[in-house]
Amino acid sequence: MKKVTKGQWNGYDTYILHSRELEVTLLPRLGNNVIRIWDNVQQRDVLRHPEETELDFYLQKPYHFGIPLLTPPGRIRRGHFTYAGQEYQFDRNTANDNHIHGLHRTQSWCVSDIEEDDEGCAITTEFVTSDDPNWIRQYPEPLKLEMTLRLQGASLKQTFKITHLGHNPAPFGLGLHTWFKIDGEPQRWNLQLPVSNLFVSDEENIPTGETAPLGAWEALNPGMNLQGVNCDTMLRIGDKPVEALMMRDDGYGLRYSADPEHFKFWVIYSKGEADQFFCIEPYTWLPDAPNLDLPANETGLIELNPQQTLELHLSLEMIYPDHG
Repeated sequence: MKKVTKGQWNGYDTYILHSRELEVTLLPRLGNNVIRIWDNVQQRDVLRHPEETELDFYLQKPYHFGIPLLTPPGRIRRGHFTYAGQEYQFDRNTANDNHIHGLHRTQSWCVSDIEEDDEGCAITTEFVTSDDPNWIRQYPEPLKLEMTLRLQGASLKQTFKITHLGHNPAPFGLGLHTWFKIDGEPQRWNLQLPVSNLFVSDEENIPTGETAPLGAWEALNPGMNLQGVNCDTMLRIGDKPVEALMMRDDGYGLRYSADPEHFKFWVIYSKGEADQFFCIEPYTWLPDAPNLDLPANETGLIELNPQQTLELHLSLEMIYPDHG
């Protein structure tokens, strides 16, 4: 059971990690996205996954499915900033000539390692940004990105290693736009998300850097029912645990967590009123971080120095009703 097998999606190789509880499908050749998690116990999809017929839409907006990687996450005003004397100009790909959701789209990653043991299985993939002319044109400092997925029972651990291969300090941010399915039954699901503040956004949906009281979102701390929720909301975690708990009314659900040293923010997104899915997005930086007149410990901007390697850790764990 604890093995990695190969599959196909639209002619592209996939790698499927198996445990008794879960099957996790990775698509390295098109953005290294976890495009599907199938729950063998509940016989349901955990994530919004792309159907074979949705290839065109996936190629256009890969961050609408699975657990897509955003480097960096969120909007950057006019796609432009300067850092350590180096100018950066990202493509203006959203409203108001701003940039959204980073340079990582459908790049092809290489599989560098597969492990299978008594406890679980793992796959490691890697990508060097200077291999993509489109990336290096916008973000001129070359990086090596590595991702390891390890599946052990009902728990999936995701580790990123980012190594700076260039010569100048570079600003770095990473986020995941994770699409959890709620099966058209939002009233059955509650989200508990420990947070301390709300970020104020301007009319272009870019954070001003100011925070505000949570107001109605205070309900996230004890647990908020998803019925009627309509959000695209940026939240600061503060000194609280970096852990989302999304539970169905029968005791089934998931715990989604990240390392507190680097993950400072959650974005919650329902794409209209919550119905089929609900996005819980961990971010290391506040969108537009390089342009905000705030210290790095408030924006989450990580400075990568030449030859430095940064490690980021996340974990997704399924929770099953106790019938015992």
